[in-house]
Amino acid sequence: MKFSELKSAGHWPTLVTSFLYFDYSFMVWTLLGVLANQIAAPDSLNLTPQQRFFMVSVPILSGGFIRLLLGLLVDRIGAKTTGILAQLVVIVGLTVAWLVGLKNYEATLLMGVVLGVAGASFAVALPLAGRWYPPHMQGLVMGLAGAGNIGVVIDALLAPRLATAYGWPAVFGLAIIPAVVVLATFCVVAKEPPVKITPKKIGDYFRLFAEKDVHWFCFFYTVTFGGFVGLAYSLGMYFKDRFGLTNSQAGDLVALCTAIGALGRPLGGGISDRIGGIKSLHIYYSVACVALIAGGLVENLAFNVAAFFIACGAFGMGNGSVFQLLPQRFGRELGLMTGLVGCGGGLGGFLLANMMGQSRQHTGSYLTGLLVFASLCIFALVGLNLVKKRWRTTWGAVAQARI
Repeated sequence: MKFSELKSAGHWPTLVTSFLYFDYSFMVWTLLGVLANQIAAPDSLNLTPQQRFFMVSVPILSGGFIRLLLGLLVDRIGAKTTGILAQLVVIVGLTVAWLVGLKNYEATLLMGVVLGVAGASFAVALPLAGRWYPPHMQGLVMGLAGAGNIGVVIDALLAPRLATAYGWPAVFGLAIIPAVVVLATFCVVAKEPPVKITPKKIGDYFRLFAEKDVHWFCFFYTVTFGGFVGLAYSLGMYFKDRFGLTNSQAGDLVALCTAIGALGRPLGGGISDRIGGIKSLHIYYSVACVALIAGGLVENLAFNVAAFFIACGAFGMGNGSVFQLLPQRFGRELGLMTGLVGCGGGLGGFLLANMMGQSRQHTGSYLTGLLVFASLCIFALVGLNLVKKRWRTTWGAVAQARI
């Protein structure tokens, strides 16, 4: 498949604006994570390690559950309208945080819930782009739209420096400027896919969740997306605590590690289009597991950066693989499934960030938290081996792409 097909097979301006929308949303979603060192500092809110990691995990968890709501809205009022409403909520939240401020720990948690709306944009961007394209291009298209994860790289590079220069509350105000630009572009350029979708109800989530394949997809994405976003939120605090780096130095390393994960998403989707998502996921889970264990065990900065660079890359490519498989199995229920699977991903990110905080608080080390999440990679490998034969001989046998 050639990239030129993106122009002829679907609507590439919508694909581009879906990427921009998700890129900005992901950037805002991770704000508390990249600002955590400054917010939690003794001269600011003076938070404990457990409070810091719980604070940054709240947007991940709330974003996961809000995706369920946005998934319903996408099928009822359209992805474009849903995206506009979600962006307006985020802009209001940023404005309040900028003008009123986050004066205590509880206020940061409330802001985390609001930022979860930005994280839920995943349930908007992917159906908006994916429904324009045929099955054999889903891995690449979903990967390109989902590569908006690169927003965390921009965030990690700029936010700590802006916070040092102007104070961390001002960063929320500065984030409003690109929010308005992206919203205006989205309103003008994006077009609703010409696909007839029957509006879903809340009960449809429960009906769909009764299917065991839904459980597997949610779990696989819990590990891949949860691993990526959990590291994106946590590595800034991890690098500063473990190696005594400055906020800007830690942010630079977060940007380096997460860039490969964001860029790896379309690559992982494209590879899965060629060799199949199941085979790809076997590779990515194995690599991520080894990298997490190595990073936790070795007390060396360069080695840790390399280990988490590899882990983020594997998780990012795994995200592309999961979403190469998902449209083949649940094409007509993609809005609902994006919400459900995205909720699983949010839960995974919440677990990883929280486990690292709990591990640091109670053992003085991050090793236990990393080992627990690495074990989830092993469980995912076991799960793939349990389902691969059934998938390939049932819905995979009639899929229009390799699985």
